[in-house]
Amino acid sequence: MKKLLFLFSIIFCLALGNESYAQYTTGVGLRAGVSNGLTVKHFISQDAALEGILHTRWGGFVITGLYEVHKDISDVKGLMWFFGGGAHVGTWNARRSNRPWGDNRVATTVVGLDGIIGLDYVFDNAPINLSLDWKPVINFGGSGFWGDEVALSIRYAF
Repeated sequence: MKKLLFLFSIIFCLALGNESYAQYTTGVGLRAGVSNGLTVKHFISQDAALEGILHTRWGGFVITGLYEVHKDISDVKGLMWFFGGGAHVGTWNARRSNRPWGDNRVATTVVGLDGIIGLDYVFDNAPINLSLDWKPVINFGGSGFWGDEVALSIRYAF
């Protein structure tokens, strides 16, 4: 599975080309927070980026695709704030009841919409990008609104 995720990241980056737009063109790395996973961000223009996230939640996997608008914070070189939205699809294992014994879990498919707002910083002397964001989610099919997705991403920027 790790090899597949790495291959997905490389193919995604190569498919989008090498044109340079913002302070970095593409960043690949790890996302840590309420859910943990991999993140790939690629700038498609000076102030717009696409981000793909593959992360774990509730014993399953979720794939998220986001469109993000970035705006410079002129007082700090390398710092931008961003906002955007997208969608996700995945599965997780949910409990059928509150009984603590036995295997009461059932696989559930989840589909929904995501918003995102955060800060993005690229170091001047190193190819490292840090991103701190809040990603509220609306899940269709019963699980509703989740506002707990706060995460820190660290990416290798090239």
